[in-house]
Amino acid sequence: MKLLLTTLSALVLCLATSQAVQAEDAPIKILLVTGGCCHDYDFQTKAMQKALKDQGIAAEWKVVNEGGKGTKAEIPLYENPEWAYGYDVVVHNECFANTSDPAYIRKVTGPHMAGVNAVVIHCAMHTYRAADVDDWREFLGVTSKHHEHQSEYPVKVVAKNHPIMKGFPADYKSAKDELYIIEKVWPNTEILATSISEKTGKLNPVFWTNRYGKARVFGTTYGHSVATFEDAVFLKTLARGLKWAAENKKK
Repeated sequence: MKLLLTTLSALVLCLATSQAVQAEDAPIKILLVTGGCCHDYDFQTKAMQKALKDQGIAAEWKVVNEGGKGTKAEIPLYENPEWAYGYDVVVHNECFANTSDPAYIRKVTGPHMAGVNAVVIHCAMHTYRAADVDDWREFLGVTSKHHEHQSEYPVKVVAKNHPIMKGFPADYKSAKDELYIIEKVWPNTEILATSISEKTGKLNPVFWTNRYGKARVFGTTYGHSVATFEDAVFLKTLARGLKWAAENKKK
């Protein structure tokens, strides 16, 4: 009997170990929501997908590009209450500044509050800018209403030991991109890196993480130009941020 119990225990341990390895090796399930004003979203999508491959991160992508190229849209995706079901992480790379209906916005933020992890890029910070409610801004982790001119901005890492930023070059300058002015950093936000305004001399977060309800959120305000999505450092950081966010669900 003792031998049987020992054998059974070994089998259970082996099975548990095997399942853990399989879970670790399973591809990240990613929903990319993109579209709207002002950017080459097809190019950016392909660049992100290639960046994960280059970093050896296995991924299954679903890309939803809805709403046209204007600044106002309520896309069909969010009409389904289970729009985020089954994904490890949702990447928001959309740009709809003049969409403002609170009920619609809460269809987006609700699943994230419940635990759907996210990555938010560039114009996601100005999406729903016209809204009076702060739900989206709290989800992002920062509040921004405008940006300054394009330039090659030095990036200063302030969280050197964070797994997303380890090995980030000390002398890095962004590709030519816009600097978003951050009016508010929300309480659950950890700033990872900053850039300085050439107009005011004030520091603005450009990479950060946020905890929104049960979800992990990684964000960056860079991502306007084609040059940024050709920049190896930016893409590596974005891939690391996506992996970090997704790991919250895989644990």
